[in-house]
Amino acid sequence: MSGHPSQAAWLALEAVPGLGPETAGRLLEVFATPETILGASVAQLRPLVGDGLARTIAAGVAPEATRAGLEWLQGPDNHLVTWNDAAYPERLRDIPAAPPWLYVRGDPAWLARPMLAIVGSRNATPQGLRDARAFAQSLSEAGLTIVSGLALGVDAAAHAGGLAGLAGSVAVVGTGLDRVYPARNKDLAHRLAAEGAIVSEFPVGTPPKSGHFPRRNRIISGLSLGVLVVEAALESGSLITARLAAEQGRDVFALPGSIHSPLSKGCHRLIKQGAKLVESAADILEELGRVLPAAAATMPASGAADALLECLGGGPLAPDQLASRLGLTVAEVSVKLLAAEMEGAVAKLPGGLYQRLFP
Repeated sequence: MSGHPSQAAWLALEAVPGLGPETAGRLLEVFATPETILGASVAQLRPLVGDGLARTIAAGVAPEATRAGLEWLQGPDNHLVTWNDAAYPERLRDIPAAPPWLYVRGDPAWLARPMLAIVGSRNATPQGLRDARAFAQSLSEAGLTIVSGLALGVDAAAHAGGLAGLAGSVAVVGTGLDRVYPARNKDLAHRLAAEGAIVSEFPVGTPPKSGHFPRRNRIISGLSLGVLVVEAALESGSLITARLAAEQGRDVFALPGSIHSPLSKGCHRLIKQGAKLVESAADILEELGRVLPAAAATMPASGAADALLECLGGGPLAPDQLASRLGLTVAEVSVKLLAAEMEGAVAKLPGGLYQRLFP
């Protein structure tokens, strides 16, 4: 992305020491642009940010403070999406302390898609990894882009599942986008940048720090229509994401597990607190069904829907029977049945059977 005159001003604003997203947002509400903020006097700034920060802003930043960011933006797939841009995701605008800027590697258009966050333990069980990937792929097939945090374990499995479906995946990270953390996810990060997007509010050169990851979690939930937690201990960072999602008015879903597993305790706590217990992707899609028609309109058509209707032409069938005949999983069939039901092509009958509706 080639340089733009205003990008240097945004990078300079970000480089002001002590200026966090809440304060920057408050200043933008008053002054509208970074150029106006940086050109304001101490007297104009003091009522909003106090004397110390007002003097720091008015003093300006050295050109070298923005050099690395400007150089990074010369990359063909590197972007700075700011509060004033049409590409800034609308869902994110509504959250407390919304980031005034986002670094994006990949296509920023992904940020406007309907998304579902999938998060969970870095030390997930093999079953947890399989569940995360399967749910992500089924939901991606239904038109929901999967967003997660590029961590090991559930995050990585969710990204892989999202990329395997039609609606792709987006990662939100806690470092600058000139590095990949953890390094073991380097290949996955390259795939996400090529086929989806990687997002950060942190400037180029920012290393991984423990305080950055809770901050990035508010962006994961803020971009999403809902959050699914797959395996989480009681002290898991995934519970922070779930709490933020609830505070932001997002739906929270949790996958139940064994009462004997420490990695189920976080999910069980969420369910006790009101999260929806889910057993299939269809459980999530029933809650988020209002976004499916718009999502489906931008998804490639699939012959699987025609095959499903053909199977139902001979009479009502259960999802497991359809799965066997179509060579799909029950979760995948459930997603396609729900989409067909919303289109008026299929009706659910008592006993869990589905019947085709002919025009």
